[in-house]
Amino acid sequence: MSPRSEPSRRTFLAATAAAAPLLAGCDRILSFAAGLLGDDLPSSFDAPTTEALDPLHHLLSRTSFGPRPGDLDEARKIGPRAHLDRQLEPSSIRDDACDLRTSVIDSAHLPRSLAFELPPEQIELELSRFALLKATYSKRQLFEVLVEAWSDHFHVAIGKAECRHLLPTDLREVVREHALGSFSELLRASALSPSMLVYLDGRDNRAQAGARPNENYARELFELHTLGVDGGYTQKDVMEAARCLTGFVVKDKWAPGEVELVAERHDSGEKVVLGQVIGAGRGREDVDALLDIVARHPSTARHVSRRLCRTFVADDPAEDAVESAAATFSATGGDLRKVVRSILESETFAASAGAKIKRPFRFVVSALRALGADTHLKGGTVASLGHMGHAPYAWPTPDGYPQRGDAWLGSLLGRFRFAFDLARGGGDARVELSRLEAAVSGADKQERLVAHLLGRAPDARERATLLERPLEDALALTLASPSFQRF
Repeated sequence: MSPRSEPSRRTFLAATAAAAPLLAGCDRILSFAAGLLGDDLPSSFDAPTTEALDPLHHLLSRTSFGPRPGDLDEARKIGPRAHLDRQLEPSSIRDDACDLRTSVIDSAHLPRSLAFELPPEQIELELSRFALLKATYSKRQLFEVLVEAWSDHFHVAIGKAECRHLLPTDLREVVREHALGSFSELLRASALSPSMLVYLDGRDNRAQAGARPNENYARELFELHTLGVDGGYTQKDVMEAARCLTGFVVKDKWAPGEVELVAERHDSGEKVVLGQVIGAGRGREDVDALLDIVARHPSTARHVSRRLCRTFVADDPAEDAVESAAATFSATGGDLRKVVRSILESETFAASAGAKIKRPFRFVVSALRALGADTHLKGGTVASLGHMGHAPYAWPTPDGYPQRGDAWLGSLLGRFRFAFDLARGGGDARVELSRLEAAVSGADKQERLVAHLLGRAPDARERATLLERPLEDALALTLASPSFQRF
């Protein structure tokens, strides 16, 4: 797409956003408008020519949900370092086309109190659609990868009580607000978010004479969110943390979803957490002191860094890679942008190409992106992801969906079905194979499209298997192949 002046783009975006309710029933018009804003296939794009995995394809595969046609060309034009710099500053990247596609999803934009007016089934479907559309079409791809990672780290299951009505706002105010910011601020936002207070029973945690506090959230705070299961805390630390967290309620009448501290339900006595004294009579400051203690603990630096190394490097990252990231975490006070940069610029990252297996969400999104699919996700894609066991926010336990790729090998049949439906024009996504074929560079179009999907030229066995078939079958088999399942 040729560049447009900023005023004309803003004018067009404002007009189409204002007309979003009218466009919601007309997906073709919405797709056309998104195309005008830069969400269209390029007129031409290149593909790797050697059988070695393209290092730039590796970078894009890890810092995005997979390259779209033309992404390699754009990144190569400015260079890997400039590309990473840009992705680490997502607010600098215009995302008009994606914003337009997601503007028609009511629950993603409503205030918390108004979300309670929507049917729960609508919210559940819209949360999945919103996550998929953002991952598929956003130009802020590294940010979206981190949104998924932190949504798992601070997981809230959509099926419990009012969580589905509270999640849309909390995802905006917790994960999306802090995904590339300070870990301590991300942790603080999560700890007192209404959905977390409901999910892990924090709203039921009150000081009562002779009764133990509800320790559900405090235990997960240590085990999952900060120090990790082997981080050096004790059961006494869990109970003392639970005392710090007493007294918070989530309103359900005049201001549904608002959080407040009820003083008479709060334990105002002295606490000792991880050897540090939190003085008596501090009220809400107890939570600030507790979260500051755990956020600055060395075990938290290692636990969070391991999560990020698993996201970007390998399911079982080398300890020196984790320790290096943890050193950056500690030195910067948990600056997530700097920690992520240190991982992505490491030799360990460069050597990890093809080492990870895609989880179902990433597989589905990477296939949609690789073929430049046009979809509004009103049909079978969300259902397909559910059949593979990876519908967003549906994991029932607080640990979030498994990070390890091999935990998802049972979803392979669903992946094969999705790949063939997508390449052959089934389902709710439209793929223009003729335009893709015309746009890819080189004389052997089919071979070059396979190379675009794999990040490298096909080897002799792949050429014999794929290149004598109709184009849609060749691309379907490529999407279903072990090579495309890895990244």
